[in-house]
Amino acid sequence: MKHVLGVSLGSSQRDHTVQVSMLGEEIELSRRGTDGDLNRAEQLIREHDGQVDAIGLGGIDVYFFARGERYVVRDGLRLMEAARVTPAVDGSGIKDTLERDAVQYLLHKTELLKPTTRVLMVSAVDRFGMAEAIVEIGCPIVFGDLIFSAGMPYPITTLDELADIARRILPEMAKMPFTMLYPTGKEQEKGGASERFHEYYDAADVIAGDWHFIRKYLPPRIDGKWILTNTTTAKDIAELRERGATHVVTTTPEMAGRSFGTNVIEAMIVALAGKRPEELGHAGYAEWLRRLHLEPRIENLQGGSAS
Repeated sequence: MKHVLGVSLGSSQRDHTVQVSMLGEEIELSRRGTDGDLNRAEQLIREHDGQVDAIGLGGIDVYFFARGERYVVRDGLRLMEAARVTPAVDGSGIKDTLERDAVQYLLHKTELLKPTTRVLMVSAVDRFGMAEAIVEIGCPIVFGDLIFSAGMPYPITTLDELADIARRILPEMAKMPFTMLYPTGKEQEKGGASERFHEYYDAADVIAGDWHFIRKYLPPRIDGKWILTNTTTAKDIAELRERGATHVVTTTPEMAGRSFGTNVIEAMIVALAGKRPEELGHAGYAEWLRRLHLEPRIENLQGGSAS
């Protein structure tokens, strides 16, 4: 059996372990949260280095992307380099392909996404492929990178502006402690309490991007809106149903009651392939995604049809 470990800076309340069968291989996928403790995350990685087939880094990015530029996140790189034997990945190897494909799936196989759909994307530098795919459709879009990571009421409305801002501020932001940029640990359980920035949610038909950023300022009611995100638990789904969301779409499939992040899915591919990420490359990841035939998970929260 292959063993994949996801080590996350997120809440340990979201821990989960499943066994799945993929292409004739049995795989155990396990997620371990460290409640925002970077040192504990590093320790877990060192303890399991050489003991598992691949490690996924969750609740943190190693790289940000914008228009062909890659920015290295210092804390993320520290965790990746803690694994000396076992390959460690952050999901960026498959995000571009997987999330572009998810957008195209929603456009062509459901009624959820149309060129007139108004999108609030809470952060684009951590999933630039999804951002580009939505823009290519022609959807009116607001990028909330400064709103949700820095608390600045400055909506970005074009990819050119996003790339320009990224070039100016990301080199320095990437050196900051990651906990200053992104909710980790118990901070992930506090989302939705603030009344700030509700106007950006109100103006959108779909709220897209990282779930913890989405939840950070989520209004009490989001009736008629749907969510396009990365990973959710049964508790998250119940919360969104209570707030009036119509659908939740995750770019990764459900496995035993929840979706795993792209970091765990990428680690699963690395384990199945028996190769290091640099050996797989973009083409290798794309081929494995094709073989696995992963489709978005669409959860209808209020009845009716998504297609």
